[in-house]
Amino acid sequence: HAPDPCEQSLGPARANELDRFDRTQLADVLAVCKQSRTLSDAGRTLFAQSRQSKTSTNDADRLRKYLARFDLAWESLR
Repeated sequence: HAPDPCEQSLGPARANELDRFDRTQLADVLAVCKQSRTLSDAGRTLFAQSRQSKTSTNDADRLRKYLARFDLAWESLR
């Protein structure tokens, strides 16, 4: 079976501490990050709908803060 992206990024022990909701969401975010050239590109993809209603769109910062919740950094995903 395919490797678990959460386990690859966080390690098995830490990944197993995540709720199913968080794990599913993080796995999708990690997949988008791997397919994106830059942090900003990934942020635009992930926040495509909500960014339309914001006056200031700093998708890279939003994504950086989301990854930081899991002690991850864009550079470590490359």
